[in-house]
Amino acid sequence: MKLETKIGISTTDKIFVHGYDLTEDLIGEITLADMAYLGAAHRKPSAAESKMLNACMVAICEHGYTPSSLSARLTYLGAPEAVQAAVAAGLLGAGSVYLGAMEYVAQMLQEGIENYCEDADAARIASRVIGEREEKKLSIPGFGHPVHRPVDPRTPKLFSLAEELGFYGLHCQVMNEIHQQFCEKKGKTITLNVAGAIGSVMSDMGLHYSVIKSFAVAARAVGLIGHIVEEIESGRKHCAAQKLYDYVEENTVYLHHQKPEKE
Repeated sequence: MKLETKIGISTTDKIFVHGYDLTEDLIGEITLADMAYLGAAHRKPSAAESKMLNACMVAICEHGYTPSSLSARLTYLGAPEAVQAAVAAGLLGAGSVYLGAMEYVAQMLQEGIENYCEDADAARIASRVIGEREEKKLSIPGFGHPVHRPVDPRTPKLFSLAEELGFYGLHCQVMNEIHQQFCEKKGKTITLNVAGAIGSVMSDMGLHYSVIKSFAVAARAVGLIGHIVEEIESGRKHCAAQKLYDYVEENTVYLHHQKPEKE
């Protein structure tokens, strides 16, 4: 059996990653986010691509107590000898509600623009995307937030940076048109969240929707380090996971199931 890869190979004194000499071309020369881009695009990012990607990943790296950070803390409480298990547990919660929505945003935009490419006008494309999703009874990803209302502060920052760096293209335009039309249909302002911003910006960077969630997972893995360190610094008796566990234990009501009476 012969296995082939273009990703990396090692010799006695050299390591090559995606065709680059690791020690001469990459270490000290590019960021961790750049390495992620290298894996996805098979080349090092430009200065503008690097700044934009790093900004997107920083924007979703940390968001306080979330299902992923709580999962990491609780897992570390039970298995402090396996910090990798705590990080892994935190990443398993990356789905359609938390972190994963940016993939669905990108898919909606990329497929919508491809399907309606004859409508070069962003407003018409947005209208057709909304109409199709309504017809299929599909929700529109990238909207709403339990805390940030009516504006997710990360969204305008990322769009502003995208304009500055040259990544505010048709995908971003269509997403903002969808936002405007969606709000008009609802008769109120709906938050265009960070997943909507990142899904559209990364699409304008030329990244396929299938890989976009990978960047979100990588970013959140970095953020989880802080939660684990805080558990360590707080000590086992006073850490958040122990307090949560104690609270659940103290407030759990056991319900007895009565056996049916014999007739």
